[in-house]
Amino acid sequence: MPRQTISPIYEDLRRVDANKLRRLVRTGVYEGHTGGLARGKLQVNVVILPRSFASDFHQFCVRNPKPCPLVGLSRAGSPLIPALGDIDIRTDAPQYNIYRFGELTGRKTDIIDLWQDDFAAFAFGSSLTVEAALAEKGVRLRRIGCGKALPKFRTRIETCRAGPFGGEMVVSMRAVRRCDVDRARALTARFPHAHGSPIHVGEPSIIGIYDMMAPDWGDAVDLMDGEVPVFWASSITAQEALSRAELAISITVSPGHMLITDLDARALHG
Repeated sequence: MPRQTISPIYEDLRRVDANKLRRLVRTGVYEGHTGGLARGKLQVNVVILPRSFASDFHQFCVRNPKPCPLVGLSRAGSPLIPALGDIDIRTDAPQYNIYRFGELTGRKTDIIDLWQDDFAAFAFGSSLTVEAALAEKGVRLRRIGCGKALPKFRTRIETCRAGPFGGEMVVSMRAVRRCDVDRARALTARFPHAHGSPIHVGEPSIIGIYDMMAPDWGDAVDLMDGEVPVFWASSITAQEALSRAELAISITVSPGHMLITDLDARALHG
């Protein structure tokens, strides 16, 4: 039976703890976006690829810590990353993207049937983690609606290549009140495991973004009076590097559908 998104009770889910949320995902109850859920817990993106490419990909992460803040690794063939909690990476994210030779070929709510004994998994902290912390400090983030995702854009900022992995950085954008920008910059700098401080604030064309209403991923957001666009590095950068490498198969969690861990985001402050 296909999973059903329960967006009408999204507000109730915001009060559910991380372990229960994962059970809801694992048992097929929830497949929606994870922004705002499991307050205080680190949310992660996951990249899965064949072990033969793992060393080069690890080097790519080390050389590009802003877009790829590595927080966990699996052993080859294991779907578990014990450091993140009681998690099965094949089932515990709401949605996965499947790539073959660099092309997105499908989306699935679990990848049990695709799992291979030579797979290795990498987990990166997500900027969705810090939204509650920003709100607590009075930084008003305008929600773009349930079932929608942050806009994300390719930039002209080049990453540091490692083996077959390289390409441009991808960024996420939030509309922030001008008066809150300095607080947002200072607070997110304390979360290096969730992409840290912004890559850029203000005029998008400086980093190669020319149409704010046409994001490469996610949903467009209109800027209101007094707001400026603030851009954070995104782990979709890793997804783009995978696409360029044209591996026979690779898997990521879908944008906005993060894996929720047991790690306390505040304990990971830099």
